[in-house]
Amino acid sequence: MDEIKKVFREGEETSKETWRKADGEEDLSDKIGNAGDDIRKDLGNAGDDIRKDADRADDPDRRI
Repeated sequence: MDEIKKVFREGEETSKETWRKADGEEDLSDKIGNAGDDIRKDLGNAGDDIRKDADRADDPDRRI
């Protein structure tokens, strides 16, 4: 499920960046919006990874 979320986040970010470039110009607000999207995507992916690692640590049947 986490991989699906990552793919969705990447597609959403790419769509927003494309929309911002549609007018042929990239101004400061576009750059700030793109940076914010990158940060949100990376934080979401990091949260999924942390949650997945925590679930593995709680699993008594895990193999080291």
